[in-house]
Amino acid sequence: MSGDRAVPNLPSRDLLATSAFYARFGFIESFRDEGWMILRRGSVELEFFPVSGLDPWTSSFRCSIRVADLDELWRDTIAAGIPIGKTGFPRLHEPRVERSGLRIAYLVDPDGNQLALIAEPHTRAPCAR
Repeated sequence: MSGDRAVPNLPSRDLLATSAFYARFGFIESFRDEGWMILRRGSVELEFFPVSGLDPWTSSFRCSIRVADLDELWRDTIAAGIPIGKTGFPRLHEPRVERSGLRIAYLVDPDGNQLALIAEPHTRAPCAR
């Protein structure tokens, strides 16, 4: 099943505004029409669909992005002017090592979507079969 993958599908109140937000730290549009948008940064893809009545304060949409270089992505989001904070949209939560042992930062976009930015471990234990 080489080439198979899963891609997050996240809501957006305004696809143009969402595209502009993510472009600030390196995402580019690879597709957009009135009902769908695909953004790409390297091998990472995010897909968005329009939801006009979306309330970011009550949104529970989340996804995880595993990245080879969390520090680079973190620097890019900080350079884009996204604030570190506990409330408000957009915002960042600083990278830290969580109980799982993974180093994770969080990005909450203007629509309330939470992206867990996970530093990809250099080695992985083999899966049990």
